[in-house]
Amino acid sequence: MNDLHNTADMTAAEIASSIDIKTIRAAADRIAPYIVRTPLLESPRLNDALGFRLLAKPECLQHTGSFKLRGATNAVMSLDDAVTDVVAFSSGNHAQAVARAARLRGMKATIVMPEDAPAMKIEGTRAYGADVVTYDRYSESREDIGNAIAAETGATLIKPFEDARVIAGQGTIGLEIAEQCIERGIVPDHVTCCCGGGGLIAGASLAIRALMPDTAIWAAEPEDFDDTIRSLASGIRETVPTENRSICDAIVTPQPGEMTFSINSRTLAGGFAVSDHLVLQTMATAFKHLKLVTEPGGAVALAAALDGRLPKDTKCAVAIISGGNADEAMFTKALSAGSLF
Repeated sequence: MNDLHNTADMTAAEIASSIDIKTIRAAADRIAPYIVRTPLLESPRLNDALGFRLLAKPECLQHTGSFKLRGATNAVMSLDDAVTDVVAFSSGNHAQAVARAARLRGMKATIVMPEDAPAMKIEGTRAYGADVVTYDRYSESREDIGNAIAAETGATLIKPFEDARVIAGQGTIGLEIAEQCIERGIVPDHVTCCCGGGGLIAGASLAIRALMPDTAIWAAEPEDFDDTIRSLASGIRETVPTENRSICDAIVTPQPGEMTFSINSRTLAGGFAVSDHLVLQTMATAFKHLKLVTEPGGAVALAAALDGRLPKDTKCAVAIISGGNADEAMFTKALSAGSLF
């Protein structure tokens, strides 16, 4: 099924199974005028230090500073012309993405964001013209607030990962990776990708598995938010304790999405949990060797690749750097942690 508009009577698993390489290619065509086709970058010095070729997919160079623009744009551009208002909940990157996509279509956007979200993400969301409603992420439910706003105003809710159009849009990263590798004559052994709710890795893994079936895809998560890793091991959606904390604000979801886990449980090879300190060192490493500014959540996949987690016989790997919206204080902290190499 390539039309992702009419899914109201389908289960999450049925919706997930409807997303394929055709829907991802359609999403790529739909969002092409609005996004950057980010490159694959590498550092010879890093390759020498690692003992294998490492390619980085820098979505930190994307408009709005993260991959989220792809899924949000595909979702918003798929809406009927009668839709005038959208609402979303997000820690910041999906927020900015929905705000920008809505402005491009002349829609009003209301975004529910945690009150402790990085200031630059709140500022960026407002700069794209959205109204921001803040909440306490540890005591209030963003889903309940977003659903209430949608019910009260009639706005269309754009979820950050449990939306087939969003997953298909994020899948365009995997499509680009495969196309760019094919153009270079490369077949990577492994791809590492961050995982919060699982929308990015779900879409990307579908595209990569379709075009590079011998490439293994691995989830990377903060060590105190390893719900997808544990879910892959148990076969059911696990949760993390509500008191857990991490600097990786973009990917600290407490449980995998039902739709996304339906995909990830069959496409992923496993996962790696990384510490906040390793993330900070990875941010410094990306700056030193790749000349990139990354945010904590955006650096976890690169952290896993740099930290010797991949199999010893790895010859080539790709790490998705999912975002670069780090505020000054956090980036200064990362530089102080020092580069790994």
